[in-house]
Amino acid sequence: RIEVRLGEHNIVVNEGTEQFINSAKVIRHPSYDSYTLDSDVMVIKLSTPASLNQYVQPISLPSGCAAAGTKCSVTGWGNTMSPTADSDKLQCLEIPILSDTDCSNSYPGMITNTMFCAGYLEGGKDSCQGDSGGPVVCNGQLHGIVSWGYGCAEKNHPGVYAKVCTLSQWINDTMNSN
Repeated sequence: RIEVRLGEHNIVVNEGTEQFINSAKVIRHPSYDSYTLDSDVMVIKLSTPASLNQYVQPISLPSGCAAAGTKCSVTGWGNTMSPTADSDKLQCLEIPILSDTDCSNSYPGMITNTMFCAGYLEGGKDSCQGDSGGPVVCNGQLHGIVSWGYGCAEKNHPGVYAKVCTLSQWINDTMNSN
């Protein structure tokens, strides 16, 4: 069973905006591969509906795949690798989607059609440990899910994300049948 935190901002302070809801069901993608991390997505059915407000809102699945160069935001409470950053508070980073060529060149033979790379080939800024499962939002739609990478913010090793546009049919079908 998984407890889902909604409306969270500072993970060590109860700010009154949080909703803690248990899962009723956790459904992993049938093609998920724990070795390659192909199809790295799951759907969590909540035991009770969330209360929608200014802190908790649904997000649209993508209408298509985002092009290389699209600017997106990745958020999480993961490792900031900085003594001054406040990792108890939700962090946000703007990252561009990289071309399939740059992605494949960064991770030869490891990128599947359910993955994309985003970030900076020069390194310095990236999602990191503790951010996995978090959203990559482009133009108000969920385009990615934080999945894996080699280290964090390392040169020529951008973050790798589950490519929601290739998984959205399964996500929709799973939500509709559960």
